[in-house]
Amino acid sequence: MLNYKKYVKNPVIHYPEREWPNKEITKAPIWCSVDLRDGNQALIDPMVVSEKIEFFEFLIKLGFKEIEIGFPAASQIEYDFLRQLVDRKLIPDDVKVQVLTQCRKEQIERTFESIEGIKNVIVHIYNSTSVLQRDVVFNLDKEGIIEIAKNGTRWVKEKAEDFPGNITLEYSPESFTGTEVEFALDICNAVVKEWGATKDRPVIINLPATVEMNTPNVYADQIEWMNKHFDNRESIILSVHPHNDRGTGIAATELALLAGAERVEGTLLGNGERTGNIDVLNVAYNMFSQGVDPKLDIEDINEIVEVYERLVKMPVDDRHPYAGKLVFTAFSGSHQDAINKGVHAMKERKSEIWAVPYLPIDPSDIGRKYEPIVRINSQSGKGGVAFVMDTYFGFKLPKGMHKEFAGVIQDISEKQGEVSPEEIMEAFRNAYLEKKEPLHFRKLKLEDRSETTDSEFDTGVVLKYTYKDKEGVFESIGNGPIDAVLRGLREKFNLNIKILDYEEHALQGGANAQAAAYIHLLCADDGRVTYGVGVSSNITRASVRAIFSAINRLELL
Repeated sequence: MLNYKKYVKNPVIHYPEREWPNKEITKAPIWCSVDLRDGNQALIDPMVVSEKIEFFEFLIKLGFKEIEIGFPAASQIEYDFLRQLVDRKLIPDDVKVQVLTQCRKEQIERTFESIEGIKNVIVHIYNSTSVLQRDVVFNLDKEGIIEIAKNGTRWVKEKAEDFPGNITLEYSPESFTGTEVEFALDICNAVVKEWGATKDRPVIINLPATVEMNTPNVYADQIEWMNKHFDNRESIILSVHPHNDRGTGIAATELALLAGAERVEGTLLGNGERTGNIDVLNVAYNMFSQGVDPKLDIEDINEIVEVYERLVKMPVDDRHPYAGKLVFTAFSGSHQDAINKGVHAMKERKSEIWAVPYLPIDPSDIGRKYEPIVRINSQSGKGGVAFVMDTYFGFKLPKGMHKEFAGVIQDISEKQGEVSPEEIMEAFRNAYLEKKEPLHFRKLKLEDRSETTDSEFDTGVVLKYTYKDKEGVFESIGNGPIDAVLRGLREKFNLNIKILDYEEHALQGGANAQAAAYIHLLCADDGRVTYGVGVSSNITRASVRAIFSAINRLELL
């Protein structure tokens, strides 16, 4: 049995005056990518300089204006990477690079050496403030921890006075979620005051969920409490840096935005220490799905996944939100049916608003296609098979035919698992289009008798066929080509058959368009029914082929 008594609940703040539950996300935050620092340090095989440069340029392409590029004072690789960005002039003027350093004088001096020549820099200092780390790591009281932060701020301020570029200070009380909010407020206010922050020269106060320790609402309460109690709020850009230890990092981020956060630090697809940083793309696409501009150029998820997997050397899970191969896919029959109906309803109504069951966004908006939406296996239903036939191959099966053909595909899927669209089409050919034994339609000649007879039977046909490899012919008349063929078949082969329904449609446009015809045929002797399908550039020939297909399927001869 799990030893649950080994653990105690993390404390929560008493904050009944919270306002965030009544708010909505209406605009994108300032995004800061930490892929090249927090994300890179968590890799089994960290990126080399050339890979980091490619990743940096890709982040710029995606629209990030703030990018944390490393810990240059602690890593020679990151120092060299930063210098290459400077020497090769790879940093656009409108992009701020962010560098991390501890609140140690020698590290801050080394950091300023690394950023020489950069126009806009965020110098990110931090020290841990949690109850646990104050006790077991630093063995310092609160005043001692505050002094560390103030000293770090003072040293950055001194170096910034002679720096020719623009320096923005960022301060993180690391392990904020394990810190009393009153103490977190004291240390952040001390940093803001020491820096001399103003509205025109603000400080970024970054409140990280270094370890996710409680439910997302608790983090939101902590963020809102801080947001409302800062001494000099107009001089602060409030930032969050959530991790995903409890699997609720996305929710914590979104609730933090409701609580007043203006800036979000995260990584593409959630790479990071332990269970990862928050996935910036996940949050951005969530906003997009609610009609909010995420302010990132993320229209091609396939390219993002390709670059990520190649440089990070980690696979994206098939069920990863938005990016996974299967997230726009339905195996369930009821889901497939609802998607099918939703797509058709939008087309019929010519709606510009996306509204399809089970699909929160249009896959094509982020570089996906409709084709992978439906995947057929033994759990799939008639709607999914019909959707594949229509979407992939243009066959709009009559509704009554959905169940019949789905049964054909289910027999296959129960033996082999998933059935591909190509395999579905091959089964369709075998079951309907190529059903030419024992009776095979060869040729049809029509005669219009409407001007030479007063009878309702104004159409004559001469039909050539092959029956069990022997050629034959019959002549017949009727009140149209289909009726004449049906009468001829009844008489020639003594068939008691009746057409219950008939549908047709063009398979493609243009002068040489093929037509598909569907015949629902009844054997009146025993009540059995089936569909037959025929395809031809001539709709009459397509219909006759459909009749022959149905006769062979019923095995009437």
